[in-house]
Amino acid sequence: MSKIGSEKMKQCIHEMLTVNHKERKFKETIDLQIGLKDLDLNKDKRFSGVVKLPYVVRPRLKICVIADAVHSEQCKKLNIDFITTDQLSKKIDPSDRKGKQLKKWCRHYKLLFVSESIVSQLPKLGGQFYSRWGKFPFVIKTNEQVKNKVDEQLASVKFQLKKVLCLAVAVANVDMTEDQIRQNLNMTINFLVSLLKKGWNNIKSLYIKTTMGKPVSLF
Repeated sequence: MSKIGSEKMKQCIHEMLTVNHKERKFKETIDLQIGLKDLDLNKDKRFSGVVKLPYVVRPRLKICVIADAVHSEQCKKLNIDFITTDQLSKKIDPSDRKGKQLKKWCRHYKLLFVSESIVSQLPKLGGQFYSRWGKFPFVIKTNEQVKNKVDEQLASVKFQLKKVLCLAVAVANVDMTEDQIRQNLNMTINFLVSLLKKGWNNIKSLYIKTTMGKPVSLF
């Protein structure tokens, strides 16, 4: 059960979007900043999990698909960047153990995808480097539409507790309606609470803020 009332959340969202908020030349994301408590990082299991939200958080995130012929055609129609196996293989230098040329290409994108029919070829196409850089491609199944898979990932939030009791995740953007922001926010918080050993008792604080805005206290 949520400890944040519906009216409280609506007021906080409205305040974040109106008080001291200025129009920017770029689309600001809305972040949920989380403070945790009563967790022993040395003893307690570090949680991780991914939740798909109702609305896409970062529609303009730079992505690229390592695509087969079918998915290449879909990418063209959707104006999504893609690369074929032949093109990608030219960026692989067997003598370069750091994958410099591949990394130069890879750094242009936040997320990578790969057609299911190509997965078996990934080890020869720099597979170990993607894992090392935290950009291992999401698999698009043969009968799956590129748009559906891409939207699924662009609307997903990943939680992973590491060495500190503070987390921050993007949950929305300023172009959304206040109700859309509230729905994304509610689902994110409820999922986070489900991952915690003591639920709400492990939550110390929750703040929301736009990229350039001031934090607004939710909890």
